[in-house]
Amino acid sequence: MKKYILTILVALFSLAFASAVCNLDATLVNQDPYPAVPGDYLKLVFQLTGVDNPECGTVSFELLEKYPIFFDPEEPRKIQISAGTYQRDYSSYLMAPYKIRIDEDTLDGENQIEVKFGKVGVDSSQELKTFYFEVEDLRADFEIHIDKYSFTTKELTLEILNIAKSDIEALTIEIPKQDNIEISGSNRVVVGDLDSNEYTTADFKADIEDGEISIKILYTDQSGARRELTKSINFDSSYFAATGDAQSLSTVYYIIGLVLLALVIWWFWRKRKKRHVANHEHHMKRRGHARL
Repeated sequence: MKKYILTILVALFSLAFASAVCNLDATLVNQDPYPAVPGDYLKLVFQLTGVDNPECGTVSFELLEKYPIFFDPEEPRKIQISAGTYQRDYSSYLMAPYKIRIDEDTLDGENQIEVKFGKVGVDSSQELKTFYFEVEDLRADFEIHIDKYSFTTKELTLEILNIAKSDIEALTIEIPKQDNIEISGSNRVVVGDLDSNEYTTADFKADIEDGEISIKILYTDQSGARRELTKSINFDSSYFAATGDAQSLSTVYYIIGLVLLALVIWWFWRKRKKRHVANHEHHMKRRGHARL
């Protein structure tokens, strides 16, 4: 009998001891956006279980700042609570949200991050755990140049090539106010969708002087994010002077041709009229002779 009682007491003691042991574990429960985009912000949410056990004492959780992630100065990196008193939403776990920035040179695919968590104090015990987040560069990049410009009509045509791997939507080209270009009409043209390695054009009316022109490019990437970048192009009037002169000459030749055509028509009309008058007079003379 004593043997059975001793066994039960040992079992109860073991159970009590096991329940008193601090057992913490962390998981990554959310990544927004998915996939992450290099150079942009990323929101991560971790879950730390076991914080309902008072034996854990003071517990800390920290996302370590290592490449390719960076914190803004005001963003907290470490969360610290007293175990057994954390009763938000009556849960037995801690939710640890972070807002971080991804390095712009981060490669596509899985990228590693580390967290550190555990007891704080005299009997401090910290554990490192590795997680992975997905990265895909959805940003576009463009080559843009002046395709045509007419000094006569002031018509400016820009050619835009999507040199990125990603297709884009709602491409918009805008020419901001600046000293060496004056836009007539709208300074913004909505071009539409543009696939990778495809090009399109945007037309403006403008008076341009030599120099750098700043072009604003807006588009929507495949994640639905609206993005913006600025490109500079150089306008050299010497490349378009011949075109302008040729167009001017074409206009002059066209006017001269119209004038010559009008003169020829007038000459034929006058000659025909004279012939008609001469025939009429001759006819009248014959009728006069006939009466006599």
